Amino acid sequence: MTGTQAWWQRGWVRTTESVIGHVAAIIIGFVMMVVGLALGVTMIMLPVGLVVGLAGVALFISGWLSWNSQRA
Repeated sequence: MTGTQAWWQRGWVRTTESVIGHVAAIIIGFVMMVVGLALGVTMIMLPVGLVVGLAGVALFISGWLSWNSQRA
């Protein structure tokens, strides 16, 4: 039994978790950008829309760039 790996230490599990996490970050970031744009249409919610939209852009870009760096 020495040297055996648990199922969560296998390469395909790590890769699947990584891909799912990056895709989730990209999707959530895109949804936050759309919500921020919708909130920014009204003058009253403009400050909240800017914050939500920019946070969505940051999440989208970080998910995209970190996914591309791991694929290379």
